[in-house]
Amino acid sequence: MTLDRDIDDLLRDAGDAERAEWEKRYLKSALTHYGVAVPEVRRAVKRCLAEADTLTRTELLGAVRALWSRPIHERRGAAIELLVARSALLTADDMTLVEQLLRESKTWAFVDVLSVHVAGPLVVRLPTLAPTLDRWATDADFWLRRAAMLTLLLPLRQGGGDFERFARYADAMLDEQEFFIRKAIGWTLREVAKRRPALVVAWLLPRAQRASGLTFREATRTLPEAQQRRLKRARER
Repeated sequence: MTLDRDIDDLLRDAGDAERAEWEKRYLKSALTHYGVAVPEVRRAVKRCLAEADTLTRTELLGAVRALWSRPIHERRGAAIELLVARSALLTADDMTLVEQLLRESKTWAFVDVLSVHVAGPLVVRLPTLAPTLDRWATDADFWLRRAAMLTLLLPLRQGGGDFERFARYADAMLDEQEFFIRKAIGWTLREVAKRRPALVVAWLLPRAQRASGLTFREATRTLPEAQQRRLKRARER
């Protein structure tokens, strides 16, 4: 199986030096960059997977580890896209690998996809993994704390999910100064508010003064104007 090498060949061919320089600056990245846009990375992964339709879990994990092993942005992005595309092959044991990749990511560009589209579906399929998120939510690494919340995002966005667990995490992190934590709380609340605005208002109302400006703006953005005014009044008291 040469899946990782085939993907790398396509990524190298698609690379653009000018984009690589810009993206490295934008992401404040310590990695090497080929200069390949995310949609092109996904197309490369999809093309190579089409030629590997009998891919086993062992082969998948081998390709992921091989791609990740080199500090190249697009290779690591492709490793994540492989996990997204073949998440049905993953087992509970693979949450250990997901956590390793989260710890080594050091950027929202990787952490968010791993959380929402890899860890999230895995926890939905295997609910016994949910306590792992409790541990992430108190980890010293703020990227793991962000991941704990964003792993819950997709079901919450769809009108279901474990809001109680998210709310517990968010309340514990609400006073944090870290931008990426504040953003994740607000982002998730904003998505919940699209389908269940009353739930967000009820949670945020007693916390309106504790929430950072960033969290508050994000959380209230999609709420009806009357509810926005109610929350603003509570915040200004």
